[in-house]
Amino acid sequence: MNPVLELSTSDWLSLFNHFASLSLLAVGGAITVAPDMHRFLVEEKLWLSESQFTSSIALAQAAPGPNILFVALMGFNVGMNAGAGLGGGWMSVGLASLGLVLTLMGIMLPSSVLTYTATRWAHQHRDKLGIRAFKSGMAPIVIALLLSTSWLLTLAHDQPAQDWPLYVLTALTALVVWRTQVHMLWLIGLGALLGGLGWV
Repeated sequence: MNPVLELSTSDWLSLFNHFASLSLLAVGGAITVAPDMHRFLVEEKLWLSESQFTSSIALAQAAPGPNILFVALMGFNVGMNAGAGLGGGWMSVGLASLGLVLTLMGIMLPSSVLTYTATRWAHQHRDKLGIRAFKSGMAPIVIALLLSTSWLLTLAHDQPAQDWPLYVLTALTALVVWRTQVHMLWLIGLGALLGGLGWV
């Protein structure tokens, strides 16, 4: 069941501020900070249900376009919950749009400004040892953040006896992506087919 919310102006500002702060931590893409989004939206504020959170990520990852869409879907769902869902009429549409804009602006604005400024500076100083070391040191951090996100999404399926096919499929997909040149759309299609057949 999706929560029904009454959000004040300070709650909307809190939503924007949280995503703005995550923007500066989202090295490697916004998906790397999904565990903190989960903590804030699902566990701490109770603004989204577990299923809304995981569905937002799954839908955005499957849809064509930028991966950042899951942030927009989370904001949209917070707004829909604040507007009493689909039964809220135009109020729901307005609040869903507000949530969408606040989360997207929050996650994109600070990092965009920082990226623009930093890349101009780094390009001017690209031959310095410190710049090269920084770039090399970021790779393990990004990998760890992606693994953390994967673990969080896996924990949504907390019945190992029933969900073991998902674990096997996830491990096999990771292995195929790592060791082959198979296009990701084929893997997404195969996953959709297996899900449609009820195998996972």
